Amino acid sequence: MSSNLENTIASAIASIPECLAAGYVDISSGMLLAVRTVDSHPAEVLDLVAAATSDLFAGTNVVAIENMFKHSRGLASDNHHYFQEIIVNSDNLIHVFLRGKRYPDYVMVFVCRRTANLGMALTKSRSAMPGIEAVA
Repeated sequence: MSSNLENTIASAIASIPECLAAGYVDISSGMLLAVRTVDSHPAEVLDLVAAATSDLFAGTNVVAIENMFKHSRGLASDNHHYFQEIIVNSDNLIHVFLRGKRYPDYVMVFVCRRTANLGMALTKSRSAMPGIEAVA
């Protein structure tokens, strides 16, 4: 992981309310390219998060849904993706998944405490993306 990317992710975590972790995922391969957390986590857990992120954005069913939308709207079958952001609320956490605009095969994942203001977490996550994509 490049130190610029690592530093940019660390800055993003500091700017997002109650953010505990962030990871940059290549969804075409399911690989976690960069990660920062406030706690340590086993590599197996981090690998599963990367694979699950890939499934959320590029899984067989998701691709099929996107292709159906394109077909029903008379659009070309191209590389455009409908799913740009996904928010998952678990018992204790908010997971914000953002597809890159510059690099759509890459997704940034931010994990915040459930007590964070969702609107602020989403706004700050979105505002971090251009800087992350600039150094990735």
